[in-house]
Amino acid sequence: MNAIFHMIAGAPNPVAPFSHAVESDGWVFVTGQMPFVGTSINTPYPQGIEAQTHQVMKNLGTVLAGCGLGFEHVLSARVFLTDFENDYPAMNTAYASYFTPGRYPARTCIGVTALAKGARVEIDFVARRPFAEVEPGGA
Repeated sequence: MNAIFHMIAGAPNPVAPFSHAVESDGWVFVTGQMPFVGTSINTPYPQGIEAQTHQVMKNLGTVLAGCGLGFEHVLSARVFLTDFENDYPAMNTAYASYFTPGRYPARTCIGVTALAKGARVEIDFVARRPFAEVEPGGA
């Protein structure tokens, strides 16, 4: 197995020891992103769940673009919310705006007690390169 460990310029600095994405055989596993604005992990988050969700999606878009991919390559997502009952509808509205209707990734949404640095939302992705871009021998 050949793995590529991606650290993407312009994406938020990690809050722990992880790569922004890890790729193997055309599969790209994008680490959960927080609603950091810019690269610093010490700046205030945007206010409200919609603004935080849009910032998370922007950060995920930065990581995807750094890997030569876009939202159309995302096959699966996991969403983590600290206030599930109150934030779920508005998060869904913001999240859905990044995908073509009828072509949404598979998704799991989980209510959690806390997220790093006090975020209200975190989202991670599994993406896949188009088959023509996968190295020979890849699945």
